[in-house]
Amino acid sequence: MSGADRRPPVPWSRALGADVTDTTSRALEATEARRRQFALVGGLVVVAACVALALAADGGSGLGVVDAIVLGLVEGITEYLPVSSTGHLLVTQRLLGMGDGAAATAADTFVIAIQVGAIAAVLGLYWNRVWSLVLGLVGRDADGRALLVRILVAFSPAALVGFLLEDTIKDRLFGPWPVVVAWAVGGAALLVWRPAPGTRGLLDMTMRDALVIGLAQMVAMWPGTSRSLVTIVAALAVGLSMAAAVEFSFLLGLLTLSAATVYDLGQNGGEVLDQFGLATPLLGVLVAGVSAGLAVKWLVSYLRTRPLTIFGWYRLGVAAATVVLLVTGTIESGR
Repeated sequence: MSGADRRPPVPWSRALGADVTDTTSRALEATEARRRQFALVGGLVVVAACVALALAADGGSGLGVVDAIVLGLVEGITEYLPVSSTGHLLVTQRLLGMGDGAAATAADTFVIAIQVGAIAAVLGLYWNRVWSLVLGLVGRDADGRALLVRILVAFSPAALVGFLLEDTIKDRLFGPWPVVVAWAVGGAALLVWRPAPGTRGLLDMTMRDALVIGLAQMVAMWPGTSRSLVTIVAALAVGLSMAAAVEFSFLLGLLTLSAATVYDLGQNGGEVLDQFGLATPLLGVLVAGVSAGLAVKWLVSYLRTRPLTIFGWYRLGVAAATVVLLVTGTIESGR
């Protein structure tokens, strides 16, 4: 062997350290895998128990186990995707025969309740970031405090308009045709205008950036627009990277959803329990939480390498399908 081919022996201490590191890493991965397995099994057991309890409960409310599962899936899958959960739930309620009178009111209060699952999903997936915000609130994390202030700035415009115009918006816009218009306009916009992601991260955001995103979120008060869509696009427009835009949209959505849920349940929470008991809403919450978690993880992975174009085509497709349902009389067009 020539001198050029000789390699100095690896010190035993370095080799031992590498072995220990590799062993520790494998042990941590195995522990994490077991933790996920236990969580999955535990979740399935809880869901099964809720199904059994809901089946045993009085079905006089007109909202059964299948309805709860369907609404939970629709809420969870669409809440954080740029396709509008409100629009999907509105159409789904009519397909399930919940579009009129007491059935519509019951479904509305149920949908409010199951948003808790979507909130819990983002809390779990972004717990480290959320904890940083909590520490920032008490003055123990400067970056967390700066980001929290920007989230509050972005939250404020829609919160103010929603508080002042809630009844007007529900009376005039919460119907299938306004949803169809919003789906179509949003879909066409995504196909025509494809904002290029910037390079700035969350901590590079300015107050102006946050305000622009907050003003954009007001547009999403028109059902069918999608809060996720307008906030992600606005964040890209001010120069955030795709990853930062998506994460900020999720964090802003966490606050927006939480505030809306607390407000609405404070007014109608008793009605949910009176009509459905505890098991059926809990089943919907669990289904929404699991499906929202999966949807969020998929969206983050998908947008790492792909644009939002697919959602433009989807929105146009679901708008066209809804028009067919309306024209054929399959669903009612009224509020």
